[in-house]
Amino acid sequence: MTLTLIAAAAENNALGKDNQMIWHLPDDFKRFKQITTGHYIIMGRKTFESFPRPLPNRTHVIITRQEDYKAEGCIVVNSLNAAIAACPQDEEVFVIGGGEIYKQSIDRADKIELTKVYDTSPEADAFFPDIDPKKWELAEEVFHPKDEKHAYDMAFQTWLRK
Repeated sequence: MTLTLIAAAAENNALGKDNQMIWHLPDDFKRFKQITTGHYIIMGRKTFESFPRPLPNRTHVIITRQEDYKAEGCIVVNSLNAAIAACPQDEEVFVIGGGEIYKQSIDRADKIELTKVYDTSPEADAFFPDIDPKKWELAEEVFHPKDEKHAYDMAFQTWLRK
């Protein structure tokens, strides 16, 4: 299995506040959809509950401490280990948040697909963990300047474990 973290984070590693994203970046959404469609996606319960409905064409694996939590059509587990075990072992699997799940999984990940959002350090209550340059190598970076649909400059980064 290739375990990949996928996120959009500000320069201060901010991900979101009050279970909401802090920006609207359509090309980041497109990239997320393109990369994760057809795959298993692992997330915390709060991240799952931030969606209006399950994301189409993906298998949702939800981590929660709530023993009786149910989500129709989704796999519900109580730990990161159980989430990883519930996924196919011969495919790429994506961790999509939130901050606590990223923190638990970064040392087990093989790859990070990060949208780095520049020129903003918003107030947040969820953060992406620091990427240690001793453990990770920036393999690809594609800059995306701000435009009429994107309020911020950003870069699509692919990090690989050294």
